[in-house]
Amino acid sequence: MSRSPRVIVIGAGVAGITTAHVLIRRGFTDVTILEKGSAAGGVWHWNRYPGLTCDVPSNLYQFGFAPKPDWERMFATGPQIKAYLNDVIDELGLRSRIELNAEVTSAVFNDGEWTVTLADGRVFVADFVVMATGVLHNPQVPDIPGLDTFTGPVVHSARWDDTVETRGRRIAVIGSGSTGVQLVTALQREADRIVHFSRTPQWVMWAPMDRRQPRLVTALLTRFPALRTGLYQTLLSGSGFLADIATTPSWRRRAVQQYARLSLRAQVRDRADRAALTPDYEPMCKRQVLSGGYYRAIQASNAEVVDTPIVSVTPDGIITDDGVVHPLDMIVLATGFRAHDYMRPMDLRGRDGVRIDDVWADGPRAYRMSAIPGFPNLFTTLGPNSPTGSISLQYTAERTAEFIAGWLDRFATGEFDTVEVTDEATDDFLAAANSAMVPTVWATGCDSWYLTPAGDVDLWPYDRATLTAMLAEHRDDHFRFSRTSELAESGDDR
Repeated sequence: MSRSPRVIVIGAGVAGITTAHVLIRRGFTDVTILEKGSAAGGVWHWNRYPGLTCDVPSNLYQFGFAPKPDWERMFATGPQIKAYLNDVIDELGLRSRIELNAEVTSAVFNDGEWTVTLADGRVFVADFVVMATGVLHNPQVPDIPGLDTFTGPVVHSARWDDTVETRGRRIAVIGSGSTGVQLVTALQREADRIVHFSRTPQWVMWAPMDRRQPRLVTALLTRFPALRTGLYQTLLSGSGFLADIATTPSWRRRAVQQYARLSLRAQVRDRADRAALTPDYEPMCKRQVLSGGYYRAIQASNAEVVDTPIVSVTPDGIITDDGVVHPLDMIVLATGFRAHDYMRPMDLRGRDGVRIDDVWADGPRAYRMSAIPGFPNLFTTLGPNSPTGSISLQYTAERTAEFIAGWLDRFATGEFDTVEVTDEATDDFLAAANSAMVPTVWATGCDSWYLTPAGDVDLWPYDRATLTAMLAEHRDDHFRFSRTSELAESGDDR
């Protein structure tokens, strides 16, 4: 017996592109990608603010199956990455499988199949759904009194308005993560005044973020394909250093943390300024910020860092807790995303009508980043506990897609009609992951977007070898299986 599963992949960013490519490479031809945006690229489509740069080296931030030899910069800009992703889509022949402007409003499992409904009313039916929605797509807008009364432009970094003029204006940037640092660095050059509202300073490590890739490197990688593959594999292996320092207390972690402190000390000579920019938590506890120009920008005569809490926004400025009024022409919200929403706010309903909002009331919960109890024939690529802060996301997405393909192989041969991870296996994985999280740098005491509402760190606490091994394993005792014929005869969903 052989059948071709109907598969819907939701999201056309890194996770969605990887999943579709791997499934098609494995012989599954009925694959449709639904993307809510007007173009593919995921986070690199939605974000296009001034200064947007990836904090992972270009030759590592790429697909292992599509290495790019001619990156313009050592750390690629957002537009460069979006162009690369779309080039890969075309090279792999995925363009015809992508439905753009296809926002999913609901996905409901019933009678052994998924019904997926779009905002425009279109309906798709599938045997399997893969959620490749990522984590950085629902902007977090702060609830600041009076924000809606401001008469100038108010722009979130993830919804940048290209028509807004920034030259010669008094600009507030609210938020101190990578986005806020990049925006301040880029906007300071032309602004009349820039005020960085940063309740909590970040450790900012110096890195050559604007350096071009040497022409010799480009020429060699272009001429010798084996060299570019080798470089990628070397960087992938070398990135294990990051996972090691993040998950294991050692001299290596202390050395990197000392570099973060040195970056501040070497670039900010004024003691008072340096004290104001020194965080009260360990370097790398939050998503580490890299920059080659932030400290220079913030010490310029037209720049200021304000760490006093914001009280309210007026029609022409911001008032802080010390009573100071900051007159402004523009407010930029670099306040990040609701990182634990994942596929929400879609109405996702699984077995017996169970809703994702109920299952995840205390935060995201998944088995090995890939499966959710109560949701048969549904998988996630770069789902909960993915290694956002330690291991290549492209590598992780490819391993996860291979894991999913293994289940599709068994569905195709008729072994089962539905597969669903058990609560017990999921609880065991999460208990082990939370225990393994204790010695990581992310658990050393800081308030970061990695934390779920329950206070757990939503990251991968293991190394790449463990990730690879877990996603190569299909534990039948961790899953429930059913056949439609058996369900019809028994009248039971088990």
